[in-house]
Amino acid sequence: MTFPAGTDAVVHHDATVRGFASDNYAGVHPEVLAAIALANGGHQIAYGEDQYTEHLQSVFKRHFGDRAEAYPVFNGTGANVVSLQALLPRWGAVIAAQSAHINVDECGAPEKVAGIKLHLVATPDGKLTPELIDQQAYGWDDEHRAAPLAVSLTQSTELGTLYTVDEVKAICDHAHERGMLVHMDGARLANAAASLGRPFREFTTDAGVDVVSFGGTKNGLLFGEVVLVLNPERVRNIKYLRKMSMQLASKMRFVSVQFEALLTGDLWLRNAGHANAMAKRLETAVRGIEGITVVRPVQANAVFAVLPREVSERLQKRYRFYFWNEQTGEVRWMASYDTTEADIDAFAAAIAEEMAR
Repeated sequence: MTFPAGTDAVVHHDATVRGFASDNYAGVHPEVLAAIALANGGHQIAYGEDQYTEHLQSVFKRHFGDRAEAYPVFNGTGANVVSLQALLPRWGAVIAAQSAHINVDECGAPEKVAGIKLHLVATPDGKLTPELIDQQAYGWDDEHRAAPLAVSLTQSTELGTLYTVDEVKAICDHAHERGMLVHMDGARLANAAASLGRPFREFTTDAGVDVVSFGGTKNGLLFGEVVLVLNPERVRNIKYLRKMSMQLASKMRFVSVQFEALLTGDLWLRNAGHANAMAKRLETAVRGIEGITVVRPVQANAVFAVLPREVSERLQKRYRFYFWNEQTGEVRWMASYDTTEADIDAFAAAIAEEMAR
């Protein structure tokens, strides 16, 4: 297939192919693409002084409160690195779950780019608790140890689980009592809100979170995340840290307008709620297949299961997905905003076929 006359680009992929490896595999939601086109044309001031980024502030304030400050960035790793730098002095460390994205999926960026020590805690379900945090919350006056001055939690977690509003509040209260600030990695924050049935503000701003890495790419955007400051008195200098971390977009209007399209109406909720529902549909389907064990609660848009390795390897030739744990054979299947019921049913049928072999 070729593009219209006057262009040399061609379509290089089969648009009917579906995978379950990552919600990043999905394309851009048509409403987001339309918003990008709307923002095109004419000249706007670069580096965030455009009218779209200015308007974006009011969009985020409606969801997170009047003190919220939004700083668009390119990607999730960048958002996490900038956020954590803003919370910590040079000698500071962050307490995080061992399974946290900042530990296992960012190529050491918090440590190598930001110079931040991670104090890790093993968790059974990807969730921190005040008691687990206390395993690493000590040694503030010990110059031989990086001082634990921040806590980072992920909502929804890397294991597909959710923190309740009360659980987030308990962590924030506990951290603040010990002089620590709280970061929330919200790459899938929309999925969490859709599943909890609660507004964003209730389990972030009102619960005491200081800064959020707000995700958009996994929920239908072309690219872009936002460093969302909820406690401006304690979280400062983001604009300098964003530039130093190579996360300042020159044509920022095209990042900002995507979040406007996502958050002004209910697109964020439609996309996330649909992805969650497709994951539940897949869970229901595979629970009926003998030999497959769903090993974690399906609370957002991820299904974790254990099945024979040879079956998984055959399936991977038909559908893309990843092994989560090579030793146990645990796999992760992700649903996206554009996953259809037919996609789920076809995948479940393929699983059943391969298991029958």
